[in-house]
Amino acid sequence: MTPAEQVGSRLTRVPGVLYGGDYNPEQWPEEVWAEDAKLMREAGVTMVTVGVFSWARLQPGPDTWEFDWFDRLLDLLHAHGIAVDLATATASPPAWLVRAHPGILPVTADGVRLEFGSRQHYCPSSPEYRAAALRLTRTLAERYAHHPALALWHIHNEYGDHVTECFCARSADHFRTWLTDRYETIDGLNHAWGTAFWSQRYGRFDEIEPPRTAPGPVNPTQLLDWRRFCSDALLECHRAERDALRELSPHIPATTNFMSMFKALDYWKWAAHEDLVSDDAYPDPADPKAHVNAALNYDLMRSLKGGRPWLLLEQAPSAVSWRPVNVPKKPGLQRLWSLQALARGADGIMYFQWRASRAGAEKYHSALLPHRGTASRGWRETVRFGAELSRLAEVTGATTPADVAIVLDWDSWWALEADDHPSARMRWRGLLHPWYAALHARGVTTEFVPPDAELACYRAVLAPNLHLLRPEHAARITAYVHDGGHLVCGPFSGVVDGHDHIHDGGAPGPLRDVLGVSVDEFWPVPDGETVRLTSGAEATLWSEWIETNGPATEVVDTYASGELTGLPAVTRHPCGTGTAWYVSAHLGEGIGQVLDDALRAAGVRPLLDVPDGVEVTVRTGEQGTYLFVLNHNDHDTRTPLSGAFAAGGTDLLTGTTVHGHVALGPLGAAVLRIATDSPGENQQ
Repeated sequence: MTPAEQVGSRLTRVPGVLYGGDYNPEQWPEEVWAEDAKLMREAGVTMVTVGVFSWARLQPGPDTWEFDWFDRLLDLLHAHGIAVDLATATASPPAWLVRAHPGILPVTADGVRLEFGSRQHYCPSSPEYRAAALRLTRTLAERYAHHPALALWHIHNEYGDHVTECFCARSADHFRTWLTDRYETIDGLNHAWGTAFWSQRYGRFDEIEPPRTAPGPVNPTQLLDWRRFCSDALLECHRAERDALRELSPHIPATTNFMSMFKALDYWKWAAHEDLVSDDAYPDPADPKAHVNAALNYDLMRSLKGGRPWLLLEQAPSAVSWRPVNVPKKPGLQRLWSLQALARGADGIMYFQWRASRAGAEKYHSALLPHRGTASRGWRETVRFGAELSRLAEVTGATTPADVAIVLDWDSWWALEADDHPSARMRWRGLLHPWYAALHARGVTTEFVPPDAELACYRAVLAPNLHLLRPEHAARITAYVHDGGHLVCGPFSGVVDGHDHIHDGGAPGPLRDVLGVSVDEFWPVPDGETVRLTSGAEATLWSEWIETNGPATEVVDTYASGELTGLPAVTRHPCGTGTAWYVSAHLGEGIGQVLDDALRAAGVRPLLDVPDGVEVTVRTGEQGTYLFVLNHNDHDTRTPLSGAFAAGGTDLLTGTTVHGHVALGPLGAAVLRIATDSPGENQQ
């Protein structure tokens, strides 16, 4: 473990909960900086991110550097007790660089070269971009590695946000090299890609091009490998900067800001190279259920480093600027949603941005210090919440116990959403969300795991969809059930292998024995139609003609309308000392009935019996166990305390003692320090 990893997410240079946001002083006259530093102190800010888009100011020419202003900025922040998350500034190359090397600019699948004038205008495979970015990173590290304000390195910014792929000639060369490393021989590639179909066989690697726009459907395995390559190409850029920082400042941890559940990048692979996972999250205030999806994303961030605390690096204090309609956060919502991130494992609450911009594409994006200044409602909330966070310092470092895991595999996600499938409506997030929402509503804490994870520590494992499933991963899941685990598997799973080839015998492929069923035929549900089940649940989007493989498989629910009437819809199959459920349809909210059955059998109980719209989670650490109760409703709620929480505790936000129940007003929250030696016993 490196010194930076030992520091980890707690950032010992900055005690307590991190609080602050992106600071872009290059947008302001230098006389404003002193006012900003003073106001940061007033608001309780402890850390700001600087330099994210400063490349053109730091390096105005190929061999010209301007650091004096940056030196003064970091010295000023340090003098006011503000730590710095220092960005490598490599997300947007300056104009002089792209004019000197126009090949840096990315090319679309249609052959259009994208122009300068926005951000992230670079080809991930460009050697000129990579060399210039690495030079800038090394120069910053050499100059500031030992600056007393530096607490965290911020590599690049939101990799893949605007450009996830490039189809230029250099990308093609890079893709061919990647394929050669992966398959070694052209025969190996031809087998993996199934090139006997449509006369697509290759004789040499140099005959291969990226999957540019073509007359018809492109080879699906080529597309899958392209998705893998594009994630890896950006990861190579990140790792080059990370390695330089580790060499020059091994005592400082580094992160790059993820973008929640982002399809383009395999965050399991990326997280292995992070000292600290950080996330940018922008739930929509116009969506009454936005907090559920936010909780899902936060659980993923916590899971990426095996349950270690993470950092919310960006969120909006109020409205954003990029939706068709940008609704502000009503009073109290910013506080509640920030506490939700803390409840689900964050050790820092940061924002975009500190001072609202006067020019540029994000001038209507909210900030901790709004355009109206200190007379604004937003500023009052900024100061008030900073004071509250100072009371929650002891929560940092605490972890979140979970008895339930959800399997997430980026390969499977990419393969699931390929073209020319039985239904274009089958999308990973759409399949996942009802399952997660059911757990969230029941107060059951979950975390995400990759398909090769160790599963023995979980009472129940859920797989809403595992369309692509490698035999070795299926064997691991089967062994988990055989040894006493409880599995619930959703539809269209176990269909293809790692090359996107159909498994022998059809779905569910290598899960056939553990699930005790075979899929005879996929039966998509047309748009606007539903299929009833005997239980009263309704299927949309998808159903399957399945048959049980023997008397041991119990039919839990059947189709009660449509062409599949009378056939099994949900099954339960004992395997060894465990049990596996198969759900052959997309049930939406109806999945809750199946999960109730499985969780009860697995011995998983909710933390508390919560009213609708109330969220509860637990963090446990050296100084105690902390129960977060969050009211997402616009009305008062009362949440009874029972089980391990029956004795109540002290609300760290108010300093009051709470017994019997937690009473909260609209958008209210409580953080109770609970006196117990066994924080997870309530879920046993």
